[in-house]
Amino acid sequence: MKWFEDGALHFGVGIEDTFIPQSGPGERRLDEYELTEHYEHWHSDLKLATDAGAQFMRWGIPWHRVNPGRGQWAWSWLDQVIDRFDELGCRPIIDLLHYGTPLWLEGEFAHPDFSDHFAEFATTVAERYADRVTDYTPVNEPMIHARFCGELAYWPPYLSGDRGYTTVAVALAKGFAQAQHGITEVLGDGATFVHVDATTRFVGDVEGEHRELVEFQRAQTFLVEDLVTGRVKADHSLAGHLAEHGVGDDTLAWFLEHPVQPDIMGVNYYPRHSTQLMEEGVVHRGGFVDPWPIRDDGVEGLAELLKTYAQRYGAPVMLTETCVTDTVDVRIAWLEDSVRCVEDLRAAGTNVVGYTWWPLFDMYEWTYRHATGPRADSLLTMGMWDLVESPAGLQRRQNPLADRFRALAQSSGQMNASRRAGVA
Repeated sequence: MKWFEDGALHFGVGIEDTFIPQSGPGERRLDEYELTEHYEHWHSDLKLATDAGAQFMRWGIPWHRVNPGRGQWAWSWLDQVIDRFDELGCRPIIDLLHYGTPLWLEGEFAHPDFSDHFAEFATTVAERYADRVTDYTPVNEPMIHARFCGELAYWPPYLSGDRGYTTVAVALAKGFAQAQHGITEVLGDGATFVHVDATTRFVGDVEGEHRELVEFQRAQTFLVEDLVTGRVKADHSLAGHLAEHGVGDDTLAWFLEHPVQPDIMGVNYYPRHSTQLMEEGVVHRGGFVDPWPIRDDGVEGLAELLKTYAQRYGAPVMLTETCVTDTVDVRIAWLEDSVRCVEDLRAAGTNVVGYTWWPLFDMYEWTYRHATGPRADSLLTMGMWDLVESPAGLQRRQNPLADRFRALAQSSGQMNASRRAGVA
């Protein structure tokens, strides 16, 4: 039996781990571990997770630092981090690709050998830590990867339009599948794969003038997961679109011959970002406008998306990221509401196995990359620990959200222990 099959609701946290190491005119490197000084504070940062009562942590490996040159590996820092997870008894769920590639990989996701290089990285990591790490997320939020890197030309390799989106999505999917197969060859049945994607709901004018766009965008939301799980066949709603934008039958056949499945399907849901409002008379360029018209549907949206992914992929689901950027009181209210929503879903029969507050401590907005001011201008107040500037660097200051999270995690653990005892 795997750890998530015990019938319990497992509580975890994550540390924001977006890595865009490339820079250029008007662009700064975006390395969240660097911005939050996690490279310096990793030892105590991991202890914060267990202090908050977390049983697991979603934590990403900085590919660009571990693999600084083709065929070159730098393990010393990562070895210490993995040792620390083991010492604390906190389960790491390792993000292998949370945006961004090493600097030496020219063309990033558009490089013709991207999938091979990524699979080599994933397999090498799995081999090195086979005795202690079993849980992996091959690619975090591939839908956002494809959107930002392939459609909107916002991040490298700066492709645009439908052809760009398709190019990046297919490359990510192939790397995703190859990486999971490689890790499985190392770990066998001991591996657990948590597939994670961002989620988007569409509300408002979804049956009127925006109907075709909404249907297309919904299908794109699932595209990478559908590809890797072998669901893109001739009758798939995007099959014709993929062919029109350069995806040949041989490519689709490869995915059908090399499918991978999630042990857990992860859902990232942010109540103030995950529901897009389609408005009559508003032109939605590719499904997005600036600023994006969104609607906060709170737990209603969360429940819908968890059930949608559970039904579509037939796997247990986990809330792999959630929070609101606001005062501590508002954050606590969302924590309580969202945990209650998950518990209600479980009681009604949806197999939700985990709840993740993201991030453990504050982070910096992605717009920092194109800004010119100090990092403090880009701070997002999201965590259980506040990041506070000081002459000695960033301090971690606990706020009451950590206490409430710990209480909920402990209460859930006691409830599950009682249930197991009753069954026994």
